[in-house]
Amino acid sequence: MKAKKSKPSDDVPAGVYKVKIYPDSALKMPSADVECFDEDLVKFVEKMYETMSAYEGVGLAAPQIGVLKKIAMVEFEDAFYMLINPKILAQEGTQEGDEGCLSFPGIYAPVKRPLRVSISTCDTSGKERVYDVEGFLARAFLHEMDHLEGKLFIEHLSNLKRGMIRKKMYKRAVGGD
Repeated sequence: MKAKKSKPSDDVPAGVYKVKIYPDSALKMPSADVECFDEDLVKFVEKMYETMSAYEGVGLAAPQIGVLKKIAMVEFEDAFYMLINPKILAQEGTQEGDEGCLSFPGIYAPVKRPLRVSISTCDTSGKERVYDVEGFLARAFLHEMDHLEGKLFIEHLSNLKRGMIRKKMYKRAVGGD
């Protein structure tokens, strides 16, 4: 997910991954499970975190940087959450709120999601963790987990709104905006 104030991609410092911008095809591809929990994974996650911070994002999923592995992260209210091979255990309630995405710079739209969610995931050592979260944090987890399945936040919108956003993003991609 994207914070309200984010840097344009041209302002990102060297040494971090470049975030893929819609309509990049990597954003629509499902990811594979992480099977190897080693030092390379730890290094990758550290650089991914640096990337998320450089782009001033709240969350980042590996497909957004072109890596089709089930790895995502969220940082909210000074807490960091690592999501590797995450699975939804339970969800309940409904909430609606504006979402943005690093892969859709400057685009925000109201999205309905569950209010509370329980997630099983692994950390970089392969240790299983369960997070029971609600509100904005539930929204952020689910947004990033959607990326791992090749699903974008605009797919939660009406056909009309989704079409308008796609048109705007395609126009940007060809240099018309």
